[in-house]
Amino acid sequence: MKIGIVCYPTFGGSGVVATELGKALADKGHQVHFITYSQPARLDFFSENLFYHEVSVSQYPLFDFPPYELALASKLVDVVRFEKLDVLHVHYAIPHASAAYMAKQILATYGIRIPVITTLHGTDITLVGRDVTYKPVVTFSINQSDGVTSVSEYLKQATLDHFAITNEIKVIQNFIDLNRFSLKPKDHFKKAIAPHDERILVHTSNFRKVKRAGDVIRVFKEVSSKIPSKLLMVGDGQDRVNCEQLCRELGIAENVRFLGKQEAVEEILSVSDLFIMPSDSESFGLAALEAMACKVPVISSNTGGLPELNIEGVTGFLSNVGDVADMAKNAIYILEDEQRLETFKENALKRAKEFDLSLVLPVYEAYYKEVIERTKAIV
Repeated sequence: MKIGIVCYPTFGGSGVVATELGKALADKGHQVHFITYSQPARLDFFSENLFYHEVSVSQYPLFDFPPYELALASKLVDVVRFEKLDVLHVHYAIPHASAAYMAKQILATYGIRIPVITTLHGTDITLVGRDVTYKPVVTFSINQSDGVTSVSEYLKQATLDHFAITNEIKVIQNFIDLNRFSLKPKDHFKKAIAPHDERILVHTSNFRKVKRAGDVIRVFKEVSSKIPSKLLMVGDGQDRVNCEQLCRELGIAENVRFLGKQEAVEEILSVSDLFIMPSDSESFGLAALEAMACKVPVISSNTGGLPELNIEGVTGFLSNVGDVADMAKNAIYILEDEQRLETFKENALKRAKEFDLSLVLPVYEAYYKEVIERTKAIV
Protein backbone atom coordinates (compact mmCIF):
# COMPACT_ATOMS: atom_id res chain seq x y z
CA MET A 1 0.00 0.00 0.00
CA LYS A 2 0.94 3.64 -0.49
CA ILE A 3 0.04 5.41 2.76
CA GLY A 4 0.03 9.12 3.56
CA ILE A 5 0.53 9.99 7.24
CA VAL A 6 -0.31 13.43 8.62
CA CYS A 7 0.81 14.26 12.16
CA TYR A 8 2.37 16.85 14.40
CA PRO A 9 6.16 16.46 14.13
CA THR A 10 6.80 17.09 17.82
CA PHE A 11 7.67 14.93 20.84
CA GLY A 12 3.98 14.61 21.82
CA GLY A 13 2.31 11.22 21.96
CA SER A 14 0.33 11.56 18.72
CA GLY A 15 3.44 12.47 16.72
CA VAL A 16 5.45 9.65 18.29
CA VAL A 17 2.76 7.04 17.56
CA ALA A 18 2.26 8.25 13.98
CA THR A 19 5.99 8.26 13.24
CA GLU A 20 6.70 4.87 14.78
CA LEU A 21 3.72 3.39 12.95
CA GLY A 22 4.94 4.81 9.64
CA LYS A 23 8.46 3.47 10.17
CA ALA A 24 7.10 0.01 10.97
CA LEU A 25 4.84 0.05 7.92
CA ALA A 26 7.83 0.99 5.75
CA ASP A 27 9.81 -1.91 7.22
CA LYS A 28 6.95 -4.21 6.13
CA GLY A 29 7.34 -3.00 2.54
CA HIS A 30 4.60 -0.34 2.39
CA GLN A 31 5.41 3.03 0.87
CA VAL A 32 4.88 5.69 3.55
CA HIS A 33 4.67 9.44 2.94
CA PHE A 34 4.84 11.80 5.93
CA ILE A 35 3.15 15.14 5.27
CA THR A 36 3.73 17.86 7.88
CA TYR A 37 5.43 21.22 8.47
CA SER A 38 8.78 19.83 9.66
CA GLN A 39 10.53 16.48 9.90
CA PRO A 40 8.96 14.41 12.74
CA ALA A 41 11.18 14.11 15.81
CA ARG A 42 11.20 10.30 15.71
CA LEU A 43 11.81 10.14 11.95
CA ASP A 44 15.52 9.75 12.59
CA PHE A 45 16.34 7.67 9.52
CA PHE A 46 15.09 7.20 6.00
CA SER A 47 14.66 4.08 3.92
CA GLU A 48 13.62 3.35 0.37
CA ASN A 49 10.00 3.21 1.53
CA LEU A 50 9.94 6.42 3.60
CA PHE A 51 9.19 9.86 2.13
CA TYR A 52 8.79 13.28 3.72
CA HIS A 53 6.80 16.14 2.20
CA GLU A 54 7.12 19.52 3.91
CA VAL A 55 4.09 21.79 4.17
CA SER A 56 5.17 25.38 3.66
CA VAL A 57 2.84 28.24 4.59
CA SER A 58 2.72 31.55 2.72
CA GLN A 59 3.86 34.55 4.75
CA TYR A 60 1.67 36.91 2.76
CA PRO A 61 1.25 40.04 4.96
CA LEU A 62 -2.55 40.01 4.63
CA PHE A 63 -2.70 37.08 7.09
CA ASP A 64 -2.36 37.79 10.81
CA PHE A 65 -2.14 34.00 11.30
CA PRO A 66 -0.62 31.76 8.59
CA PRO A 67 -3.40 29.52 7.16
CA TYR A 68 -1.75 26.16 7.85
CA GLU A 69 -4.92 24.16 7.31
CA LEU A 70 -5.29 25.47 3.74
CA ALA A 71 -1.61 24.87 3.00
CA LEU A 72 -1.89 21.33 4.35
CA ALA A 73 -5.00 20.60 2.27
CA SER A 74 -3.25 21.81 -0.88
CA LYS A 75 -0.18 19.71 -0.09
CA LEU A 76 -2.34 16.64 0.47
CA VAL A 77 -3.94 17.14 -2.92
CA ASP A 78 -0.51 17.40 -4.52
CA VAL A 79 0.96 14.33 -2.80
CA VAL A 80 -2.10 12.12 -3.36
CA ARG A 81 -2.27 13.02 -7.05
CA PHE A 82 1.38 12.60 -7.91
CA GLU A 83 2.35 9.78 -5.53
CA LYS A 84 -0.91 7.89 -6.19
CA LEU A 85 -1.60 7.19 -2.53
CA ASP A 86 -4.11 4.53 -1.48
CA VAL A 87 -5.11 6.00 1.87
CA LEU A 88 -4.56 9.03 4.11
CA HIS A 89 -4.10 8.43 7.83
CA VAL A 90 -4.38 11.65 9.84
CA HIS A 91 -3.38 11.74 13.50
CA TYR A 92 -5.00 14.24 15.89
CA ALA A 93 -8.30 15.70 14.75
CA ILE A 94 -7.35 19.39 14.71
CA PRO A 95 -6.66 20.54 12.03
CA HIS A 96 -5.63 17.38 10.21
CA ALA A 97 -9.05 15.74 9.79
CA SER A 98 -10.68 18.88 8.44
CA ALA A 99 -7.75 19.55 6.08
CA ALA A 100 -8.02 15.96 4.84
CA TYR A 101 -11.75 16.40 4.21
CA MET A 102 -11.06 19.53 2.16
CA ALA A 103 -8.37 17.72 0.18
CA LYS A 104 -10.72 14.79 -0.40
CA GLN A 105 -13.34 17.08 -1.93
CA ILE A 106 -10.78 18.74 -4.19
CA LEU A 107 -9.41 15.38 -5.30
CA ALA A 108 -12.92 14.26 -6.22
CA THR A 109 -12.93 16.95 -8.92
CA TYR A 110 -9.96 15.12 -10.46
CA GLY A 111 -11.82 11.81 -10.33
CA ILE A 112 -9.73 10.58 -7.40
CA ARG A 113 -11.37 8.95 -4.38
CA ILE A 114 -9.02 8.78 -1.41
CA PRO A 115 -10.18 7.21 1.87
CA VAL A 116 -9.30 9.13 5.05
CA ILE A 117 -8.71 7.50 8.43
CA THR A 118 -8.64 9.74 11.50
CA THR A 119 -6.97 8.64 14.72
CA LEU A 120 -8.05 10.40 17.90
CA HIS A 121 -5.25 10.75 20.44
CA GLY A 122 -6.47 12.72 23.44
CA THR A 123 -6.51 16.47 23.92
CA ASP A 124 -7.85 16.89 20.38
CA ILE A 125 -11.05 15.47 21.94
CA THR A 126 -10.85 16.03 25.70
CA LEU A 127 -9.59 19.63 25.64
CA VAL A 128 -9.23 21.49 22.35
CA GLY A 129 -12.07 19.75 20.55
CA ARG A 130 -14.63 20.72 23.19
CA ASP A 131 -13.91 24.42 22.70
CA VAL A 132 -16.99 25.96 21.08
CA THR A 133 -14.65 27.50 18.49
CA TYR A 134 -13.73 24.07 17.15
CA LYS A 135 -16.42 21.61 18.24
CA PRO A 136 -18.62 21.78 15.08
CA VAL A 137 -15.60 21.28 12.81
CA VAL A 138 -14.25 18.40 14.90
CA THR A 139 -17.65 16.68 14.91
CA PHE A 140 -18.10 17.11 11.17
CA SER A 141 -14.56 15.96 10.33
CA ILE A 142 -14.87 12.79 12.42
CA ASN A 143 -18.23 11.93 10.89
CA GLN A 144 -16.93 12.51 7.38
CA SER A 145 -13.87 10.29 7.85
CA ASP A 146 -13.95 6.91 6.12
CA GLY A 147 -12.48 5.28 9.22
CA VAL A 148 -11.97 6.45 12.80
CA THR A 149 -9.72 4.94 15.46
CA SER A 150 -9.11 5.77 19.11
CA VAL A 151 -6.09 4.88 21.25
CA SER A 152 -8.19 3.72 24.23
CA GLU A 153 -11.69 2.69 25.25
CA TYR A 154 -11.80 5.72 27.52
CA LEU A 155 -11.14 8.11 24.63
CA LYS A 156 -13.72 6.40 22.45
CA GLN A 157 -16.36 6.84 25.13
CA ALA A 158 -15.33 10.45 25.81
CA THR A 159 -15.72 11.18 22.10
CA LEU A 160 -19.18 9.63 21.99
CA ASP A 161 -20.19 11.45 25.18
CA HIS A 162 -19.20 14.94 24.05
CA PHE A 163 -19.72 14.91 20.27
CA ALA A 164 -22.65 13.92 18.08
CA ILE A 165 -20.73 11.11 16.39
CA THR A 166 -22.50 8.90 13.87
CA ASN A 167 -19.36 7.13 12.67
CA GLU A 168 -18.06 3.87 14.13
CA ILE A 169 -14.92 4.27 16.26
CA LYS A 170 -12.49 1.36 16.34
CA VAL A 171 -10.17 1.12 19.35
CA ILE A 172 -6.57 0.34 18.40
CA GLN A 173 -4.46 0.93 21.48
CA ASN A 174 -1.02 2.48 21.40
CA PHE A 175 1.97 0.22 20.99
CA ILE A 176 5.62 -0.10 21.89
CA ASP A 177 8.67 -1.10 19.87
CA LEU A 178 10.30 -3.58 22.23
CA ASN A 179 13.44 -3.61 20.10
CA ARG A 180 14.03 0.00 21.07
CA PHE A 181 12.36 0.21 24.46
CA SER A 182 14.02 -2.45 26.54
CA LEU A 183 16.42 -2.56 29.45
CA LYS A 184 19.81 -1.26 28.30
CA PRO A 185 23.15 -1.98 30.02
CA LYS A 186 23.76 1.52 31.42
CA ASP A 187 25.30 0.70 34.81
CA HIS A 188 27.95 3.41 34.41
CA PHE A 189 25.24 6.02 33.90
CA LYS A 190 23.28 4.74 36.91
CA LYS A 191 26.40 4.94 39.07
CA ALA A 192 26.94 8.54 38.00
CA ILE A 193 23.37 9.49 38.88
CA ALA A 194 23.13 7.45 42.09
CA PRO A 195 26.68 6.87 43.36
CA HIS A 196 25.44 5.43 46.66
CA ASP A 197 22.85 3.11 45.10
CA GLU A 198 19.97 5.47 45.71
CA ARG A 199 16.63 4.63 44.10
CA ILE A 200 16.01 6.53 40.88
CA LEU A 201 12.56 7.96 40.13
CA VAL A 202 11.75 9.41 36.71
CA HIS A 203 9.13 11.56 35.02
CA THR A 204 8.90 12.36 31.30
CA SER A 205 6.45 14.82 29.78
CA ASN A 206 6.02 18.11 27.94
CA PHE A 207 5.59 19.88 31.29
CA ARG A 208 2.14 21.24 30.48
CA LYS A 209 -0.11 21.94 33.46
CA VAL A 210 -2.22 18.85 32.68
CA LYS A 211 0.85 16.69 33.47
CA ARG A 212 0.99 17.99 37.08
CA ALA A 213 4.79 17.86 37.16
CA GLY A 214 4.70 19.73 40.46
CA ASP A 215 3.03 16.69 42.02
CA VAL A 216 6.01 14.60 40.88
CA ILE A 217 8.27 16.90 42.91
CA ARG A 218 6.00 16.66 45.96
CA VAL A 219 5.83 12.86 45.73
CA PHE A 220 9.60 12.72 45.50
CA LYS A 221 9.95 14.95 48.56
CA GLU A 222 7.99 12.39 50.61
CA VAL A 223 9.77 9.37 49.14
CA SER A 224 13.27 10.80 49.55
CA SER A 225 12.57 11.57 53.23
CA LYS A 226 12.15 7.81 53.80
CA ILE A 227 14.34 6.22 51.10
CA PRO A 228 17.59 7.67 49.66
CA SER A 229 16.52 8.63 46.13
CA LYS A 230 17.23 10.70 43.05
CA LEU A 231 14.71 12.16 40.59
CA LEU A 232 15.17 12.61 36.85
CA MET A 233 12.83 15.07 35.11
CA VAL A 234 12.89 14.56 31.34
CA GLY A 235 11.30 17.00 28.90
CA ASP A 236 10.62 20.69 28.66
CA GLY A 237 7.67 23.06 28.70
CA GLN A 238 5.86 25.89 30.43
CA ASP A 239 5.84 24.29 33.90
CA ARG A 240 9.55 23.45 34.09
CA VAL A 241 10.60 26.74 35.68
CA ASN A 242 7.95 26.35 38.37
CA CYS A 243 9.16 22.83 39.10
CA GLU A 244 12.76 23.95 39.42
CA GLN A 245 11.68 26.66 41.87
CA LEU A 246 9.59 24.17 43.85
CA CYS A 247 12.63 21.90 44.23
CA ARG A 248 14.55 24.79 45.78
CA GLU A 249 11.68 25.69 48.11
CA LEU A 250 11.39 22.08 49.32
CA GLY A 251 15.15 21.76 49.80
CA ILE A 252 15.56 18.82 47.42
CA ALA A 253 17.17 20.52 44.41
CA GLU A 254 20.48 18.70 44.85
CA ASN A 255 18.71 15.37 44.34
CA VAL A 256 16.73 16.37 41.25
CA ARG A 257 18.11 16.63 37.72
CA PHE A 258 16.26 18.34 34.89
CA LEU A 259 17.51 16.73 31.68
CA GLY A 260 15.43 18.58 29.06
CA LYS A 261 14.28 16.88 25.88
CA GLN A 262 16.05 13.60 25.24
CA GLU A 263 16.02 11.47 22.12
CA ALA A 264 17.30 8.29 23.78
CA VAL A 265 14.79 8.29 26.63
CA GLU A 266 15.02 4.49 26.81
CA GLU A 267 18.57 4.84 28.17
CA ILE A 268 17.30 7.03 31.02
CA LEU A 269 14.42 4.67 31.73
CA SER A 270 16.90 1.78 31.86
CA VAL A 271 18.55 3.17 35.00
CA SER A 272 15.25 4.06 36.70
CA ASP A 273 13.35 2.21 39.42
CA LEU A 274 9.96 3.95 39.34
CA PHE A 275 7.99 6.12 36.88
CA ILE A 276 5.67 8.85 38.15
CA MET A 277 2.69 10.02 36.07
CA PRO A 278 0.22 12.08 38.15
CA SER A 279 -1.59 13.67 35.17
CA ASP A 280 -4.99 15.35 35.25
CA SER A 281 -5.83 13.42 32.10
CA GLU A 282 -4.18 10.79 29.89
CA SER A 283 -5.99 9.27 26.95
CA PHE A 284 -3.62 6.28 27.09
CA GLY A 285 -0.28 6.96 28.81
CA LEU A 286 2.33 6.21 26.16
CA ALA A 287 5.20 7.48 28.33
CA ALA A 288 4.16 5.03 31.04
CA LEU A 289 4.15 2.17 28.52
CA GLU A 290 7.67 3.11 27.40
CA ALA A 291 8.77 2.97 31.04
CA MET A 292 7.12 -0.41 31.61
CA ALA A 293 8.90 -1.83 28.55
CA CYS A 294 12.17 -0.88 30.27
CA LYS A 295 11.07 -2.75 33.43
CA VAL A 296 9.99 0.36 35.33
CA PRO A 297 6.79 0.10 37.41
CA VAL A 298 4.39 3.04 37.39
CA ILE A 299 2.80 5.27 40.01
CA SER A 300 0.00 7.13 38.22
CA SER A 301 -3.32 8.85 38.59
CA ASN A 302 -6.42 6.79 37.88
CA THR A 303 -7.71 9.07 35.15
CA GLY A 304 -8.54 8.53 31.48
CA GLY A 305 -7.02 5.48 29.84
CA LEU A 306 -4.38 4.83 32.50
CA PRO A 307 -6.38 2.07 34.26
CA GLU A 308 -6.42 0.23 30.92
CA LEU A 309 -2.61 0.13 31.03
CA ASN A 310 -1.37 0.28 34.61
CA ILE A 311 -2.74 -2.64 36.63
CA GLU A 312 -3.35 -1.78 40.28
CA GLY A 313 -1.02 -3.66 42.60
CA VAL A 314 0.63 -5.52 39.72
CA THR A 315 2.50 -3.12 37.43
CA GLY A 316 2.22 -0.22 39.87
CA PHE A 317 -0.52 1.72 41.61
CA LEU A 318 -3.30 4.17 40.72
CA SER A 319 -4.32 7.14 42.88
CA ASN A 320 -6.85 9.94 42.63
CA VAL A 321 -5.62 13.02 40.80
CA GLY A 322 -3.74 15.27 43.22
CA ASP A 323 -3.46 12.67 46.00
CA VAL A 324 0.26 13.14 46.57
CA ALA A 325 0.21 11.36 49.92
CA ASP A 326 -1.23 8.17 48.43
CA MET A 327 1.17 8.23 45.51
CA ALA A 328 4.12 8.68 47.86
CA LYS A 329 2.89 5.85 50.12
CA ASN A 330 2.58 3.50 47.14
CA ALA A 331 5.99 4.52 45.80
CA ILE A 332 7.62 3.81 49.15
CA TYR A 333 5.86 0.44 49.33
CA ILE A 334 7.39 -0.61 45.99
CA LEU A 335 10.85 0.83 46.61
CA GLU A 336 11.46 -0.22 50.21
CA ASP A 337 11.79 -3.95 49.48
CA GLU A 338 14.23 -5.24 46.87
CA GLN A 339 12.31 -8.41 46.04
CA ARG A 340 9.02 -6.52 45.86
CA LEU A 341 10.56 -3.97 43.51
CA GLU A 342 11.90 -6.74 41.27
CA THR A 343 8.44 -8.37 41.12
CA PHE A 344 6.83 -5.10 40.05
CA LYS A 345 9.55 -4.62 37.43
CA GLU A 346 8.96 -8.07 35.96
CA ASN A 347 5.20 -7.47 35.94
CA ALA A 348 5.66 -4.13 34.17
CA LEU A 349 7.65 -5.74 31.36
CA LYS A 350 5.18 -8.60 31.04
CA ARG A 351 2.32 -6.11 30.66
CA ALA A 352 4.26 -4.02 28.12
CA LYS A 353 4.73 -7.07 25.92
CA GLU A 354 0.96 -7.15 25.40
CA PHE A 355 1.32 -3.87 23.46
CA ASP A 356 4.20 -5.00 21.26
CA LEU A 357 4.27 -3.30 17.88
CA SER A 358 4.36 -6.68 16.16
CA LEU A 359 0.88 -7.40 17.57
CA VAL A 360 -0.67 -4.02 16.75
CA LEU A 361 0.78 -3.41 13.29
CA PRO A 362 -1.27 -6.16 11.58
CA VAL A 363 -4.42 -4.62 13.08
CA TYR A 364 -3.66 -1.30 11.38
CA GLU A 365 -2.81 -3.03 8.10
CA ALA A 366 -6.09 -4.94 8.13
CA TYR A 367 -8.02 -1.77 8.95
CA TYR A 368 -6.39 0.13 6.07
CA LYS A 369 -7.38 -2.64 3.66
CA GLU A 370 -10.92 -2.75 5.04
CA VAL A 371 -11.42 1.01 4.64
CA ILE A 372 -9.85 1.06 1.16
CA GLU A 373 -12.10 -1.77 -0.03
CA ARG A 374 -15.15 -0.18 1.53
CA THR A 375 -14.41 3.09 -0.27
CA LYS A 376 -13.96 1.32 -3.60
CA ALA A 377 -17.31 -0.40 -3.16
CA ILE A 378 -19.17 2.91 -2.85
CA VAL A 379 -20.57 3.85 -6.24
